[in-house]
Amino acid sequence: MAAKRSSSEADRKLESGTGGLPSKPDRRIHPAFFITLWIFMSSSVILFNKWVLATAKFALFLTTWHMVFATATTQIMARFTKTLDSRHKVPMNANIYGRSIVPIGIMFSFSLICGNMAYLYLSVSFIQMLKATNAVATLLATWAFRIAPPNVKVLGNVSVIVMGIIIASFGEIKFDLTGFIYQVSGILFEALRLVMVQRLLSSAEFKMDPLVSLYYYAPACAVTNGIFTMFIELPRITMVDIYSLGIGTLIANAIVAFLLNVSVVLLIGQTSAVVLTMSGVLKDILLVVASMVIFRDPVTGQQFFGYSIALAGLVYYRLGAEKMQALAKDARLQFGQFRYNNPARTRVLVNLAVFVVVILGLLVWGPTLLGGRLEATAGDASQRI
Repeated sequence: MAAKRSSSEADRKLESGTGGLPSKPDRRIHPAFFITLWIFMSSSVILFNKWVLATAKFALFLTTWHMVFATATTQIMARFTKTLDSRHKVPMNANIYGRSIVPIGIMFSFSLICGNMAYLYLSVSFIQMLKATNAVATLLATWAFRIAPPNVKVLGNVSVIVMGIIIASFGEIKFDLTGFIYQVSGILFEALRLVMVQRLLSSAEFKMDPLVSLYYYAPACAVTNGIFTMFIELPRITMVDIYSLGIGTLIANAIVAFLLNVSVVLLIGQTSAVVLTMSGVLKDILLVVASMVIFRDPVTGQQFFGYSIALAGLVYYRLGAEKMQALAKDARLQFGQFRYNNPARTRVLVNLAVFVVVILGLLVWGPTLLGGRLEATAGDASQRI
C-alpha cells in the first residue's frame, strides 16, 4: 500500500510547501479543478488500497509493487519525455544519493510498511483520525533534533490536536492495539523522514516536485520493501492469490497511485497555502464519511467530537489566528455577496447543507438509536410472553 503513503507523501509536499515549481498548467482551467482532482485521487488511492488489502492481505507485497511500478514509470518518463527534466537542476551524484536519498528512502519504507500494515487492523476512518497527529510528531521531531527551538505556545496549540485524537481513540468501536501501534510507528517514521529531509536536503537546489522525488526515492524504497517482502510475505504468496485478486486490479491500483503524484504536480502553485490546508481538511472529512458508507466503518459521536477538536487544532496550528480571522471575514463577505446576488441558489445550498448534516447524523447515530429501539422492543415482547 505504497499508494497510501504516496498519498501521505503528496500531502506533506502540499502542507510544507517543499514541492518545486513544475511547468504551469493551462491557466484557463480554474484552480478548483486541480483541487478537486487532488482530493479525488488521494481519496481514491486510500479507498482502493483498503479494498485490495481486504481482499488479499499482503500489505508488504502491495507496497513493493507500487514502488517497482513507480520506479519503472519514472525511469521511462525520464528517458522518453521532458516531464522530469527538472531533475537535471538537482546536483545528484552517487555520494549524495547514498548519503542522503538512501537513508531517507529507508525511513520512508519503514513508514510505508507500518502504515500499510495498520490497514489490516484498523478502519480507514480511524486511521485518518490518527493521521491528524502527523504535524505533532513532525514538530516534536524537529525539536528533538534541534532543527527548531522548542516553543511553549506552539506546544499548547498542538496539544489540542492530541487531546482530540485521544477522545476519538477512546470512542473507537473496532480499536485494535496491534493496528494502533503500527499506525503510530508509521507516523513516527514519517516524522523522522521529514526531519532527515530538512537536515540533509535543506538547500534550495535540492527542492524537488513530487514526481522527481519519486524518481529518486522509489528505487531505494523498492529495494528496502522488497527485502522485507521476500522474507515475510513472499513464502506465503501463491499465484492463486494473485489471480484471485486480478493482475488487472494490481495494475489499475498502481496506476491510480501514480496518478496521485501527477495530480499533485498539477496542483502545486495553483492556489494559496490557506486553501490547500482547508482542502486537506475537507479531504480527510470526506474520507471518513466514505469509509462509513463503503466499508460500513462505525464512527461514534464521541469520535466525531474528538476529531472535530483535532481538525480545529490542526487548522489553527497551520494557519494561525490572524489567517483564520481573515479567512472567516472573507468567507462572511463572500457569502453575503453571494446571498444578495443569488437568493434562490442560497436557499438551495442551505437546504442541501441541512440535508447532508441530517444524513451524516443518521449514519453516525442511526444504527445506535435503531439498535437501542430494537432491544427495547425485544425486551417488551419478552416481558409480555
